[in-house]
Parts: sequence; C-alpha cells; structure tokens
Amino acid sequence: MPLQPAPLFEDVAGGPPGGTAVWADTADGVRIRVGIWQPRGATRGTVLLFPGRTEYIEKYGQAAREMAGRGFATLAIDWRGQGLAQRLLDDPHIGHVERFADYQKDVSAALRAAREMDLPRPFHLLAHSMGGAIGLRAVMEGLPVQSCAFTGPMWGIRLSPPIRAFAWTLSHLAPMLGMGHRLAPGSTRRNYVEANPFEDNQLTTDPAMFLMMQEQLAAHPELGIGGPSLQWLREALAECRNLARRPSPDLPCVTFVGGNERIVDVDEIRRRMAAWPRGELDVIEGAEHEVLMETPARRTRIFDRLGQLYSAAHKDAAAS
Repeated sequence: MPLQPAPLFEDVAGGPPGGTAVWADTADGVRIRVGIWQPRGATRGTVLLFPGRTEYIEKYGQAAREMAGRGFATLAIDWRGQGLAQRLLDDPHIGHVERFADYQKDVSAALRAAREMDLPRPFHLLAHSMGGAIGLRAVMEGLPVQSCAFTGPMWGIRLSPPIRAFAWTLSHLAPMLGMGHRLAPGSTRRNYVEANPFEDNQLTTDPAMFLMMQEQLAAHPELGIGGPSLQWLREALAECRNLARRPSPDLPCVTFVGGNERIVDVDEIRRRMAAWPRGELDVIEGAEHEVLMETPARRTRIFDRLGQLYSAAHKDAAAS
C-alpha cells in the first residue's frame, strides 16, 4: 500500500526545513507514524531514531536539526500505542503492547518507508530508553545499519529487589486474571512532564528543554500518554532478561548515560558495554535520563560524538 501523508506538528517540533510524516502499516495491521527530516545537503546517510516510551516524533525535531547540521537525514518513529500511532486500548492514555516483539514489526514498517522514500544511505541507529531495547534486538537480528548509538537504553529497569519481585509477580498474574490492560502501580494516566514539576525531575537538568516538552503536549495533547499497562511491564521485564542472555552485535557503538540516571538500570548498561566488541560507554556527569534533552554544552558534546561515530563507520565500511 502506498505511503499516505500524516500530520507533523512543525509548530512545536523545531526540526530542520523539509520535515514530513507518513502513515505506515505494519505486518499485523497496526498504523504507525514515521517522521522524516531530509534537509538539503544531508547526504552522509540517515539516522534511524528510535524514541522511548511515551515519546513522539516531534520531541526529536531539535535532534534532527543537530544531525542535519552534521550532514545526516533523520527518520523517527511513533511506536504503536503512542504518539499519533494507533492506540491499542480503549483508554488512549495507557501505554500498552501485547508482545514486546511486536515493536519489531514497527521497525520493519519504518524501514520499508525509508526505502520507499529513498532516504540517503548508509543507515545508522540512534535509540533512546525503550527504543534502546527495541533497537538492540533489531541490530541483533540484522537491522541494516553501519553503526549504533544508545542513550539511557532500557536494557534493565531500575527497581529495588523487593519491588522487582513484586513487579514480576503482579505483571505475570494480571493478564491471567484479565487485568493486563490496567495501569501499573505508581503510575498515572498523565504524561510525566504534565504530572511533575521541573524541580528534581528525572529527565533533564535543562529547564528550557523541560518547558519545551510541556509546551509540546499543551499544544497537541493527543501526542501524550501516561503510565504503562501491567502487560507492558511484563513484556518489558521479560525482554530485558532475554536481551541480557544474548551477545552484542559486531557493530561500532557508543552508549551515553546520565551520571544521575534514575530510570533504567545502569549496571546492565555497564555490563553490556564492557563486553561490546567495538563499544564505548560515555557517562555524562550530572545528566539525567534524557541526555539528548540536556543542557546545550552536553547536547553539543553528544551530537559531535554521534557525527564522528557515524562518519567513521561509513568510512570503514567504504574502505573494506
């Protein structure tokens, strides 16, 4: 089926000129949204940007602008159940997925869109938080990228041992009892930036970036979701465990994590990156979970490093 135009809220995205979005249908019939920024001069390749849970394409407009300035196009995804992609529950405010592997169908649909739109090659991965789990499985299974980068990847969820045991038990029992669609304990139907003040937030130390997120959802509330379902929690915990059992792919990789990370399991990140054949871990001291939404100096450092990674991987591939 030909790609159909989809909305892109450029009034809040802040992306480079030439942004567009399309609807893409997955193999199991779910409609997702794919955003593309292909500015003039972006000829060094395309960054496949995999957002985290609760996120949406427009949130990464500024990241696309940074990559455009370094010669790269950007493709970003609204995963099933969030952003403007098809919601999976009657209550659109609850983040949900039936099986974590379903996200790989979204990846395949986005790749088809990239090829149909003839986005510049080579492709490189940039994946954040939940997108880091989706992206890690994708590269393990042959995602056609020449390098990969992760920010605060969800290779484990930060939980105390007693809470982890409770989460495993509850999230496995709830679907059996017909309650898998209910909100996980401790979460709300509101997006994090709507429900929490900037002070001591777990996302960023930059008040301007926190305000940007708030203003995006105020202008377009249909983009937002709140907490996850119990079934999402079950699937996410199981996926983290399954990924931990598999070796890393032989790809150049840089992973960034905030020095004050409080959402994902940093020990799991350290463990994987210590064993990644061509991997490097970069701890951004003082930063929170969303390092791409951090202070200007931190963002510049990260995007410069990403440009170096992608360019070096392209040269190495061309020389081999």
